[in-house]
Amino acid sequence: MTPTTPEWVKNAVFYQIFPDRFSRSPRTHHPPGIELKPWGSPPQEQGYQGGDLRGIVDRLDYLQELGITAFYLNPIFASASNHRYHTFDYLQVDPLLGGNEALRELLDEAHARNMKVVLDGVFNHASRGFWPFHHILENGSDSPYLDWFHIRDWPLRPYASSARSPSNYDCWANLPMLPKLNTNNPGVRDYLFGVARHWLEFGIDGWRLDVPDEIDDSTFWQTFRQIVKETNSDAYLCGEIWYAAQRWLRGDQFDAVMNYPFMRLALGFFGSGTLRTEYKQNLLEFEALDVSAFASAIDGMHGLYDWAINFVQLNLLDSHDTARALSIVGGDKDALRLSALFQMVMPGAPCIYYGDEIGMSSAGDPHCRAAFPWHDESVWDMDLLHFYRRATALRHRYPVLRTGTFRALHAGDDVYAFHRGHDRQEAVVAFNVATEPRSLRVARSELSVGTWRTVWPEPDGSHHQGGSQALLLTVPARSAVVLIGE
Repeated sequence: MTPTTPEWVKNAVFYQIFPDRFSRSPRTHHPPGIELKPWGSPPQEQGYQGGDLRGIVDRLDYLQELGITAFYLNPIFASASNHRYHTFDYLQVDPLLGGNEALRELLDEAHARNMKVVLDGVFNHASRGFWPFHHILENGSDSPYLDWFHIRDWPLRPYASSARSPSNYDCWANLPMLPKLNTNNPGVRDYLFGVARHWLEFGIDGWRLDVPDEIDDSTFWQTFRQIVKETNSDAYLCGEIWYAAQRWLRGDQFDAVMNYPFMRLALGFFGSGTLRTEYKQNLLEFEALDVSAFASAIDGMHGLYDWAINFVQLNLLDSHDTARALSIVGGDKDALRLSALFQMVMPGAPCIYYGDEIGMSSAGDPHCRAAFPWHDESVWDMDLLHFYRRATALRHRYPVLRTGTFRALHAGDDVYAFHRGHDRQEAVVAFNVATEPRSLRVARSELSVGTWRTVWPEPDGSHHQGGSQALLLTVPARSAVVLIGE
């Protein structure tokens, strides 16, 4: 089938937020006796630093100036963990985040600014506190909810902590606090489908689906998609798949996946000189790439899917599950800038992990989940922030960079260049990873228009005449140029 994907995603710039660590609002009032960690406490410590959904509302001006048009929020439902992947109530926003009323405010304020909000759906597993599992803990084999989980023997060992006494029910990553749901049970399926429908009717704009490949059942996801699209035909469905995902991206399950291959390729090429090749996470391994290998891999990545899918892939450089991009490229901010610009000029929806734009850098989980330093702008890299603002503005300004066709033009001498075309607008984009300027000649036969102007790194007002001649351009060292032709 020909995939149908949400049009708004093609034009979006996403911002991923880990809610407990992004912004704490003085407008969220907790009951007396609630004690939160000081803002900025070491991220490896357990506990809660008090970021909440009203805190996001309070920062919408900042985010809009950054060029953000959509948010992906890590889980927000009631949970006994600061990352909230241990869901115990799928129909209640965690009170520490402000409850359902705070989500209502966030949705209303975001939508008033034409911003979208995508929530994290954790449907493979729940928590020990999820009401059906708690019912089993209290009632044992007399509970009518036994078949909601995969229980092997009795008595249950929900706090098992050793190889001699492992948990005796299926759980995610063998962690007893995360019992795996039996999605073959029709009651479980109906419950989860109802959760998906409920929050879409509440006003969210889509779901990012946590470890969906562990629900190894195409009919589950086909029905899930049908219910989602019946509720909101424009809703976005993005799965957390770390590898080639053709099985899920045929138009009958997800719209897109988190594009970790994009991350590996971008950081491997633009950060090749400083890349931490020893860093690995899940199936993600990094290697320094020369321009030929990079170009071939980009073509291979695009060739996996229909272009309707490529245009809505969530193109990220890091996430809550990885080291920060700046750390992976060994602190090389030129490599981060090139990678971020590459996000903005490629097909797919770019996603910025909160704080990357001010130079936050750290090792992987939990260090990558540090509090955003709102109260100490002296640690912000203001030049980097300005760069991000300019890069997102470039993408928003030219439709060709969002929905234009894509065709490689050149891969050699440390320069990678490509062409994009949209209606009567064209773009030529060239990246140079060398430490010296490089010249590039694009044959007239590769282009449809004759007059070109430079819009990056600076709009210089110059016009490059094609005519019967080739388009000649110079790409500065460790930089890029973007030309628009009309």
